[in-house]
Amino acid sequence: MIVLDILNAIWTFFATYVLQQAPYMVGFLTLLGYALMGKKWYDILAGTLKAIIGMLILNAGSSGLTSTFRPILAGLRDRFNLTAAVIDPYYGQNAVTDGVEATFGKSFSMAMTLLLIAFIVNILLVRFNKITKCRTLFTTGHVQVQQASTAFWLILFALPALRGDGMDIPMLIIMSVVLGAYWAVGSNLTVKPMQELTDGAGFAIAHQQMFGIRLNYWLAGKLFGEKKDKDGKVIRPIRKVGEMEMPGFFSIFNENMVCTAILMTVFFSVILCVIGKDYFVEAGTIDASMNFAFYCFNTSLQFAVYLAILQLGVRTFVTELTASFQGIADKLLPSSVPGVDCAVCYGFGDANAVTFGFLAGLVGQIVAILLLIVFNSPTIIICGFVPVFFDNATIGLVCNEKGGLKATLILPFFSGLCQVFGSAIIAGWSGLADFGGYLGMWDWAVVWPGLTAIMHYLQYVGVILVVVILLAIPQIEYRMDPKGYFLITEDYEAYKEYQASKQKQSVK
Repeated sequence: MIVLDILNAIWTFFATYVLQQAPYMVGFLTLLGYALMGKKWYDILAGTLKAIIGMLILNAGSSGLTSTFRPILAGLRDRFNLTAAVIDPYYGQNAVTDGVEATFGKSFSMAMTLLLIAFIVNILLVRFNKITKCRTLFTTGHVQVQQASTAFWLILFALPALRGDGMDIPMLIIMSVVLGAYWAVGSNLTVKPMQELTDGAGFAIAHQQMFGIRLNYWLAGKLFGEKKDKDGKVIRPIRKVGEMEMPGFFSIFNENMVCTAILMTVFFSVILCVIGKDYFVEAGTIDASMNFAFYCFNTSLQFAVYLAILQLGVRTFVTELTASFQGIADKLLPSSVPGVDCAVCYGFGDANAVTFGFLAGLVGQIVAILLLIVFNSPTIIICGFVPVFFDNATIGLVCNEKGGLKATLILPFFSGLCQVFGSAIIAGWSGLADFGGYLGMWDWAVVWPGLTAIMHYLQYVGVILVVVILLAIPQIEYRMDPKGYFLITEDYEAYKEYQASKQKQSVK
């Protein structure tokens, strides 16, 4: 009994402070990878600490962005007396926590058990990737907690039979297969966009907009990408954000920090003025004696500050994680790459595309919210900062690489529409809107409403169909390029040579 108690205490500590804490999850993977590579103990220690500290820096930037701008969004909600669901991962998780026992008679702790089993499913799918074609391990712990919570609610809503007594084990098995397959397949879809964006940095995205990244990557190339004639001559060039030559004083926009600071000052100053100083004084955000114009300016500049912090965190830990993961890939998960937070990619590509994508997505969300109000939607959505920034900034960055400025402005705008309309439908239908929040990010506003509908109307047949659809996606992708599919993760330079030879042959 004493041994079992000790083992249980160790496991509880590991599950609580490592599996559910992204910095320490990344640190553990770095430690494991370097150990498998046979590195000296001091190299392992240094690499592990750099990975953890880098992720903590990344989290500081993310938290700073969220804490700075959440009061502004709360002000919009309170000032105009809108009773609505906030689309935000933390609001969504709180909604599940508050409502799952009263609505379905289940404990929220089961969602954490779901997380663990789904993660094991993800590991198995990657371990047998020669069969499954899944190449990515989902390592973003805090996102897994949020997604396990929302998936727990949606699947319980879709399958009432799982709510009965004695159904806990079948319920967790079904949920884990669906969620684990989504993690493996979704992050796998981002391998090609991320390898091209980063020139083979060796990571994928494991976040909330994985299907959105791949779809918009494809649309950007298809609708706005470079086009050549049969002789290989470019007949439709693209202009990326960084290639724009600004006349005169507009050249200041070539500097990322300056561009971000100016755009945020203009945009958020308008919003802050609409809300008014009185609201922020009453809310305790600022002191009555503080100059409101200075507050607007300083708040807007915080955006540029926290974005710079994000990029510093990325540079600190990405090198360690991707280098150490080679040990894991060689020994345990061959031909695989780690799936990491979407903010990691902000250290690559054109940083101004991050800002442009965010603003375009925010405009799309505002337009969609106004339309919900005009047409008396039963569920009104309030935009949260996490979805509007991290989804659309990431999509904007990918779109810029494939389709240039036009794609960066147009596609994130439609992404913003999808986030609001999709969240309004699924949050209202499933009942989460009654508890004030929904996860609301791209995949959970577009993909998961479809998966939930299939399971709801077809029940267990729908579960099988959902799993088959998910697992068929990497199979289809593999058959489209059998030679390059694993080469892109194993040897990116060789992959580029292979792609260049394919293009030459297609021209001939």
